[in-house]
Amino acid sequence: MRLVAVAMLALLAGCVTPAVAPRDVVNELAPTGKLRAAINFGNAVLAQREPFGGVSVDLARELGKRLRVQVEFATYDAAGRVTADATKGVWDVAFVARDPERAKDIEFTPAYVIIEGGYMVPASSPIQSVAEVDRPGMRIAVGRGSAYDLWLTRNLKQATIVRAPTSPAAIELFRKDNLEVAANVKQPLMEYARRNPDVRVLPGRFMAIEQAMATPRGRSAGARYLTEFINEMKGSGFVAAALERSGQRDATVAP
Repeated sequence: MRLVAVAMLALLAGCVTPAVAPRDVVNELAPTGKLRAAINFGNAVLAQREPFGGVSVDLARELGKRLRVQVEFATYDAAGRVTADATKGVWDVAFVARDPERAKDIEFTPAYVIIEGGYMVPASSPIQSVAEVDRPGMRIAVGRGSAYDLWLTRNLKQATIVRAPTSPAAIELFRKDNLEVAANVKQPLMEYARRNPDVRVLPGRFMAIEQAMATPRGRSAGARYLTEFINEMKGSGFVAAALERSGQRDATVAP
């Protein structure tokens, strides 16, 4: 049954007719004549280096068809570095999690994928639940500027955040400095724990991460178009098929 469902999603996604975008939208989303799409390899749910692809890459290419422009990819290793460039004119669209701090410089679409933020601890840790993490003496490794860094900064009361340059580097920091907890997207944590039995991932999540498309503020026509585009891509089955193709079966298409 799953294979039939996947085949149907792929068929639906392939039947999307690339309607041409209005000229004012093209001017805002591709001001250089190309669609410059920021791709974050720090989140393997959205993009993968080898082979190059993932749901965010597929969405960028489909948007390029609608705009009738070439897509030029700007690659990053951390979402915080993507958002730090929002006001520098180096990308036109990006694929990052919705967050009120980021919204100062970025306009977001509705979410297209929902993923979970999770905690990993040493296998010998006495911590058994997410609720036990926020207490004195707990040091949590995170990737600087990530969605979970921003969320934890606002919400933690007693634990200490220890920041690494990227999310993969946060796991290295967690191991090297014998920290109590690592925070990350749950899928890569689960994969890491499968390969390393001396750590484990706590059940449940500490946050839901709403992945969205984004464009720098000041592009109102482009932002409205992106919202319509994302809603169509979800409704047509395009997003679900892209996740399936890239092996991200645990990610959930947003309502």
